[in-house]
Amino acid sequence: QVQLVESGGGLVQPGGSLRLSCAATRSIFNNYNMAWYRQAPGKQRDLVASILSGGSTNYVDSVEGRFTISRDNAKNTVYLQMNSLKNEGTAVYYCNKYPPIRAYWGQGTQVTVST
Repeated sequence: QVQLVESGGGLVQPGGSLRLSCAATRSIFNNYNMAWYRQAPGKQRDLVASILSGGSTNYVDSVEGRFTISRDNAKNTVYLQMNSLKNEGTAVYYCNKYPPIRAYWGQGTQVTVST
C-alpha cells in the first residue's frame, strides 16, 4: 500500500512563498506521473500542477509562472514551490498520481494566505 505524506504548509502573507513536499512510502515516482491538487473551503478538489515521469510539467492558468512542480525520484518526493501567493491560494494541498488514485489521497497540508 502506497502512502503519500504532504508537508510544508502554513500561514503566509499575500505575496509570500511556501515549498510543499510530498513523500511516498515506497518508490513509485520513477514510472508515475504525479500532480498536486488543492481543495479550497466549500469547493471541489482541483488539479494545480502535474509532472510526468519524464519531467514534463503543466500548470493551471491561475498558477502559471508562480508555482513550480518538481520531483526527486531518488528521494521519492515531489515538490511544489509556490511564489507570489494570493488569498485564493488558501486551500488544503494534496499530491497524488496523475490522474489520481482514490486510495492514494493523504491528509494534505493546509496553506492559508492571509494578512
